[in-house]
Amino acid sequence: MTSRIRVGTGGGLWELDGDQMSPVEALTGKSLTALAVDGVRAWAIVDGRTLWECVGSTWNERATIEGSAATCVAPTPTGPLIGTEQAHLLRLTADGLTPVESFEAIDGRDAWYTPWGDPADVRSIAVAVDGTLHVNVHVGGVACSRDAGRSWAPTVDIESDVHQVLAHPSRADIVLAAAAAGFGVSRDGGGSWQFITAGLHAHYLRAVTVSGDTILISASTGPGGRRAALYRMRLDGGAPFERCRDGLPSWLGDNVDTGCLVAAGPVVVFGTEDGRVFRSLDAGERWEILVKGLPPVTCVTLC
Repeated sequence: MTSRIRVGTGGGLWELDGDQMSPVEALTGKSLTALAVDGVRAWAIVDGRTLWECVGSTWNERATIEGSAATCVAPTPTGPLIGTEQAHLLRLTADGLTPVESFEAIDGRDAWYTPWGDPADVRSIAVAVDGTLHVNVHVGGVACSRDAGRSWAPTVDIESDVHQVLAHPSRADIVLAAAAAGFGVSRDGGGSWQFITAGLHAHYLRAVTVSGDTILISASTGPGGRRAALYRMRLDGGAPFERCRDGLPSWLGDNVDTGCLVAAGPVVVFGTEDGRVFRSLDAGERWEILVKGLPPVTCVTLC
């Protein structure tokens, strides 16, 4: 089973195609902020200040990001959507990067905050199969737009402290969240949420992905990543989370962060702060280490 894995790090981008891991020369030495896949196209935020595009195997810079630094990117039917520090959104159009003005007027924006006193940031963006946009603000919950970004509504309580939002790849009604309050699931497109912690040793979550009918999350005892581990659970089974153990260390040295845990079919990949990349071919039951010694992993994609 072969999949192209892209691993963004603090010191460049690596690609694993089959069993060959190689650096991408155009991005050598650059800090990757975020990665996203859009069919044959890929997008990258580099140093928080530039948007890069890859078609095939060729990377080119597409736009410079002025003002607040970029934090994440997601492909949408009307062009890539970029989240930034201080909780702004930008969209790439024929005229360049354009602010999404409607996001500035969302109800409850004045209540967004960070524990350390800075303005809140957009942390992750997810696009459902029906085009619904879900934007995670830290700390500000998840905002939803069902009209391609013309209007927005808040969904989850901001005190849930969401770190990643993820739309199910084939079910528009299912929206998932990794949060300080545990694993969040909405079965009505973000209208209501349930938070689950059963089976977890701790409920501070940074990353979430879905592999077939299996949910995988990263959990630790807090922001510092103490006693971090991966867990898996059937989405519709009702059973608690179970710890991923086969092929993994007893404990991970730090949180598996937002954007660093991904899946495509039964293949699941995650990267760590200490430069290791692990892969499972069976939705997280068994794992193998693919590479170690990279700079700190900041983002991963799989296609």
